[in-house]
Amino acid sequence: MSGVVREDRGGVTVLRLDNAAKLNAFTVAMLDDLERHLRAVERDASCRAVVLTGTGEKAFCAGADIGAWGDLSPAEFARHWVRDGHRLFDRLAALSRPTVAALNGHAFGGGLELAAACDIRVMTPRATLALPEARVGIVPGWSGTQRLARLMPEAMVKEMALFGTRIPAERAVNAGFATEVVDDALTRALELAGGVADLSPRAVEIAKAMIHAAVGEDRGAAVEALGSAAIAATEDRAEGVSAFHEKRKPEFGGH
Repeated sequence: MSGVVREDRGGVTVLRLDNAAKLNAFTVAMLDDLERHLRAVERDASCRAVVLTGTGEKAFCAGADIGAWGDLSPAEFARHWVRDGHRLFDRLAALSRPTVAALNGHAFGGGLELAAACDIRVMTPRATLALPEARVGIVPGWSGTQRLARLMPEAMVKEMALFGTRIPAERAVNAGFATEVVDDALTRALELAGGVADLSPRAVEIAKAMIHAAVGEDRGAAVEALGSAAIAATEDRAEGVSAFHEKRKPEFGGH
């Protein structure tokens, strides 16, 4: 059975796509697994950072398993498969913990979109990037034309989506999509993620939200999260909650 395997290594959680027979292509069960793990990680105070990778050496993720969506009606495809995947990748992008994608192999279609939803990416020399959806008569549906276009030059995204070009690892690094090319992407990703242990968890979380607001990654949610964090630390908030429980009119001091 394909799924997503969770491993906890100290304060770093590794989420590994485990469908090697199909190059770690997404199934419905894998999407559900990943969403469940992300919900759990968000509530796990012991988790300081997350690394995503794939099983084996050939692929990080080859996209979506055609068997999972090929027979869906147009309405089911748009309402469920595309929207569910988009919601999941947005959840990953908005995760309060720093995330590193260890591209142990090729990242195609949904796999590339998954990597794009992480904070940073490292790649092995054999890994390539592609958006092959047009070969089967569809278009990128999990942010490949949106989030990816903020991370890579427009022409490079068009090369992949419109011309079927595969982008090699070195070119991806030169374009700024990945931080480096290394022989062992998982080991390097774990080193990067482990560095978070020496930093303030709250400072890291707020810095991530601020950067996301600057680049337009769910700007509305980022601004509201920052505002809510600020107001939660005020005397007014404490007074408002106390007054509610004591069934009296609050006496706000404005500080």
